[in-house]
Amino acid sequence: MEASNIQRRQRAIEKLKKAKEQDKEQDKKEKAYKLYMEALEDAGVYLSYEKDPDIKKKYCQKFVNHYKRATWIRESQYVKESYLSHKAQVGLGLVQSSLKLSDVKLSDVCGLNDCKELLKEAAIVPIKFPHFFTENRKPWRAILLYGPPGTGKTHVAHAIATDSRSTFFSVSASTIVSKWMGEGEKQVSNLFRSARDEAPSIIFIDEIDSLCGPRGNDNEHEASRRIKTEFLVQMQAVSTDVKNVLVLAATNTPNHLDEAMRRRFEKRIYVPLPTSKEREQIFKWHIGKTPHNLSRKDFEDLASKTHGFSGSDISICVKDALYQPIRATLDATFFRENSGGMWVPCERTHKNAKTFTLEKLEAKVGASKIQPPPTTKADFDKVLEKQKSTVSKASIERCERFKEQFGNGGEGRKK
Repeated sequence: MEASNIQRRQRAIEKLKKAKEQDKEQDKKEKAYKLYMEALEDAGVYLSYEKDPDIKKKYCQKFVNHYKRATWIRESQYVKESYLSHKAQVGLGLVQSSLKLSDVKLSDVCGLNDCKELLKEAAIVPIKFPHFFTENRKPWRAILLYGPPGTGKTHVAHAIATDSRSTFFSVSASTIVSKWMGEGEKQVSNLFRSARDEAPSIIFIDEIDSLCGPRGNDNEHEASRRIKTEFLVQMQAVSTDVKNVLVLAATNTPNHLDEAMRRRFEKRIYVPLPTSKEREQIFKWHIGKTPHNLSRKDFEDLASKTHGFSGSDISICVKDALYQPIRATLDATFFRENSGGMWVPCERTHKNAKTFTLEKLEAKVGASKIQPPPTTKADFDKVLEKQKSTVSKASIERCERFKEQFGNGGEGRKK
């Protein structure tokens, strides 16, 4: 494999030399473009396998510059476009890797049971049981997740990609919008084509309202309108003809979506703020195996004190609280040695307390022998005195109104 990959790199370099020679002649631009694209295909596939980061960076920069030249030839000379495979695009860094972005699973997502059930129906069941979907029975192809910020919409999208073992395409405005006229809709077309080639796959569009807002506004740019139109065309094709491609989208402002785009989403699922029980689970999940002495009652109390908090708010709260023991260790002047031979900060009145500054103790026993104390309920109380929810009442009301008007998913199966 290594030898053939090096040969692929050599082919790319040789084709690149030929392309540059043809590029010098005005009447040979089309031939130069084809050679550029063949060289880029070989180079991209080679780079997708290359392990050495320094070598990869060196050749990636070299070939991407020629990709820009090839693009200029195509647009200025009206040459028929040639396509790079998705593997080559990933190798050249032109698109985000289609590998899963994280190892998080649906079982790691606290709450959102109805939402998770529907996503399983859309992404897992059609792959496991394709014979279920015959004649007019078809799986869900486009799902919109909406709700206040920080409620786990992106998190659950990554999780379903992991559980279904699907190729994951993450899309945002920066990956689609281009200053070149016509480039944006080509990026959309290439995205859906790559998703079809690597099915089963999931296309996840984060903050879709920034890409597909209402059409027809006075200040709408022509390029923006064309991108929206291409999205509509491609999503219609996914809903009717394409197998094992799921379009997932997330937004905090669903009312800002174009009406035609809203119709393309067969299911529109409300992702609300976590309930008290779910907040309790989120606290436990984020603390994980970090040393602490919180009891079950302490977790219940934390959940009751964080009404209106999103999952993201709780994660920040836990992060801050887990840092409190480190701060206590940095400021401590009394330490004791525990049964494991580790030195921990303690009260002055402790029978084994010894006076040290952290610097002196480090010089005496070494940094690896100093350990912060377990996180306590008092650490969380201290953090919650200052931290507030980041979700506004207006944001919740806006999503609730959309749910009443257009929501049609997440009810769940009968147990």
